[in-house]
Amino acid sequence: MNAIRFSVLFLACALTTQAQLAVTVSPVKTTGQKAIVLLAMTNNLAVSVESARAVCFLLDDQGKMVGQSTKWVIGGTKDRQALQPKSGTKFNFVITSPQPWTTTNLAAKVSFSRIVLDGGKQADIKHDVLVTIAN
Repeated sequence: MNAIRFSVLFLACALTTQAQLAVTVSPVKTTGQKAIVLLAMTNNLAVSVESARAVCFLLDDQGKMVGQSTKWVIGGTKDRQALQPKSGTKFNFVITSPQPWTTTNLAAKVSFSRIVLDGGKQADIKHDVLVTIAN
């Protein structure tokens, strides 16, 4: 009986995790006064993502914030299209510093502040977005 419950619970979790905007954050690459963080996004929702706004925080090896940037990573402007269901896209966060980075051991933390779905409906960010960090 416990095996059946576990199987049902596992299947329910697997189905709910697929119905999300999946975001993979690549490691930070630095060149001079620029840090670049690549986001790879896949729309696993049943509707298109018209726009998504995210903030990227750069943290040094002590966990101190050393830079940030907020951008529309999907849509948001006339020249950036919506992300259709079952499709993917990439976005480069470019964060500049007035002086060269004091460390190359930077980490990125990305969080979404707004996601607009097809028809202007707001997404539930806590449930509709899955952000993972690539190694």
